[in-house]
Amino acid sequence: MNPFAHRIGAVACATLIAGTVTAAEPGTGPQPVTLETAVAPEANTPDEPLAETFSLAQGKHFLDSASLAWQKQRDCMTCHTNYLYLLSRPALGVDDEAHRTVRKYAEDLVTERWPDQGPRWDTEVAMAAMVLAYNDALTTKRLHPTSRQALDRMWTVQRDDGGIDWIQCDWPPFESDDEFGATMMALAVSVAPQSYAETPQAQAGIAKLKQYFAATPPPTLHHRAMLLWADIFRPGWLSEDERTACLDELLALQHDDGSFSIAALGDWQRADDTPQDVATGDGYATGLIVFLARRAGIPASDERLVHGVTWLKDNQRESGRWFTRSLHKDSKHYITHAGTSMALMALAACDALE
Repeated sequence: MNPFAHRIGAVACATLIAGTVTAAEPGTGPQPVTLETAVAPEANTPDEPLAETFSLAQGKHFLDSASLAWQKQRDCMTCHTNYLYLLSRPALGVDDEAHRTVRKYAEDLVTERWPDQGPRWDTEVAMAAMVLAYNDALTTKRLHPTSRQALDRMWTVQRDDGGIDWIQCDWPPFESDDEFGATMMALAVSVAPQSYAETPQAQAGIAKLKQYFAATPPPTLHHRAMLLWADIFRPGWLSEDERTACLDELLALQHDDGSFSIAALGDWQRADDTPQDVATGDGYATGLIVFLARRAGIPASDERLVHGVTWLKDNQRESGRWFTRSLHKDSKHYITHAGTSMALMALAACDALE
């Protein structure tokens, strides 16, 4: 199955300044968001009412507002917001100004900031390479010269053991261990168009990554899912048995209502000493698992995917987001931004954006 048969959709230890999104006039729908007009969405909260009906326009507006406001106010990119945005947003309009603005910002990291100031972290190099290559695969299907530049630089920050020094802010699942970073490198090289993975530098990097995974297997089901994602696009990261087992373990976590919980994908400890909630479904885990299952070849008509899609459509919030509780502490819940991207990627993969 072609993983892109259906069009779909570093990190900063920082605080997003919250604001209020101005509502559009009744009956007009949300207005397009630009860098100049972007205002950060109101706080991510589990108390926000559910939307009366699923709205693609509201989901799109939320993603554009969160990503452009982060770019404007924080002047950086982060896994939970504008990096993942470049994976989810193409399905909602490749030529929209919001998408083009975030894409250009990612390119400017490579072509302007890095030559002048250098990357902030090795994490930034790998994430920029991954999202630019992934975005290319979703849009032009050709590897942009800037994407190639980022990919080539990614191998220069690879450690001798095949891993990478990853930013660790105790914000799982993205910013808490080096193993996640290695899976992002695997995804980057796997998804890159025009056979980039066959170049000498990529082949050397892949060999070192495989040695790293052999010595340091992904420590959580979440990170195994990331490696499954890479394997879907370029088989060889997992054996057939490992691939089947990972997918089976993921799908076995489905709740009776069709949802999945991100807290069930690892054994992370919360900084606020409260228990993780494995019983409540969220946008991130439900979107991720439905998306991966579909990309792995499970038909959209499969009862488990149908159930997951139904939950996603029934659990969008009025703002257009899908709430996901932070695995770190009950505060900003920025992983909700990632959850919204994953939810829309899953719906796109199942041809359910209508």
